[in-house]
Amino acid sequence: MKFAVSLFMERFSPQDSMQDAVRNFRALAKIADEGGFETLWTAEHHTIECTISPNPFQTLTWLAQHTDRIRLGTATIVAPYWSPIRLAGEAALCDHLTGGRLEFGIARGAYQYEFDRMAGGIPQQEGVAFMKELVPAVQKLWAGDYEHNGHYWQFPLATSVPKPLQQPHPAIWVAARDPGTFDWAVGIGANILSTPLSAPPVEVGVLGEKFRKAVAGHPERPRPRLMMQRRTCVYDRKEDWELAVRHSVDYGGYFENLMQNSGAVMNGFPEAIPFETIANRDNYNPQAVRDNLMFGTPDEVIRKLQIYEDAGVDQFALGLSFNLPFELQVKTLRLFIDEVMPYFAAREREKAKAVEQTPRFAAVGN
Repeated sequence: MKFAVSLFMERFSPQDSMQDAVRNFRALAKIADEGGFETLWTAEHHTIECTISPNPFQTLTWLAQHTDRIRLGTATIVAPYWSPIRLAGEAALCDHLTGGRLEFGIARGAYQYEFDRMAGGIPQQEGVAFMKELVPAVQKLWAGDYEHNGHYWQFPLATSVPKPLQQPHPAIWVAARDPGTFDWAVGIGANILSTPLSAPPVEVGVLGEKFRKAVAGHPERPRPRLMMQRRTCVYDRKEDWELAVRHSVDYGGYFENLMQNSGAVMNGFPEAIPFETIANRDNYNPQAVRDNLMFGTPDEVIRKLQIYEDAGVDQFALGLSFNLPFELQVKTLRLFIDEVMPYFAAREREKAKAVEQTPRFAAVGN
């Protein structure tokens, strides 16, 4: 299992400096790069100060100038906000400007608040239909001349300019939770991005099973990769859990506002909706948050991560952007790099050694 980090710039008050948000974001990216994380993922969001990322391709191009090895991914592009020609060209140019490090992640979109401003107010559930038309069109534009007459977009013969640096194109990742999206994504040769959100650890196994069924249903495709993300905080002492949980619970109020479109947003700052109005309150119980999310000491985090490894997860992404103090984000990365990643690296070496020592041919009797 490899490791990634999910980051975006965030402000929760007009008193928070945008320049501090930029500096902190860059500093975390550099730590992740130097520490050996496989991928840095960043989102697309609009008009919301707590998720500042109006164009992830621009952000990743900038990060490429401050990092050396880490893969740079969009998690995720929001399908209904783009046209195929624009998306194909911008992604391909980003691939060149990052030196071929782009990972292309896409989703239907989540926040109805944004859909009301960016997609004509369509229900966010309709975003999946946009995605299923958009991604194949982008793939064909990357390949060469292509004419499109679809439900959402129509255009005469055109192509992506430029073509991607990676051939035939950057790895495609599709955000999925329902079985139909898993099946469609695997069928077009895409990898899967998924998250158990705040659900109990059993949900990790449920998502892993959806992935296995989708893979089994498409034997014509090579096995894709499965990434899962959880909010993450690593600390030295078990008793330090309360700070991480408090920030996660507080962030949940903003998240529910944007998901349900049920609270005010003033000058880009969403108000946290009252806890009493949250439908899935059990997910915000402090003990449940502590148990369900990737919160813990290095030893506790290692035990939790083994659930993901057992479920077939290829890459686990640390979700660090939930108004966690910058110092605690840095500490989380340092502890993860120093005490968690070496454990899994050693396991990989042991597995590789065992494979090498396995006889290639069984003895055959007369």
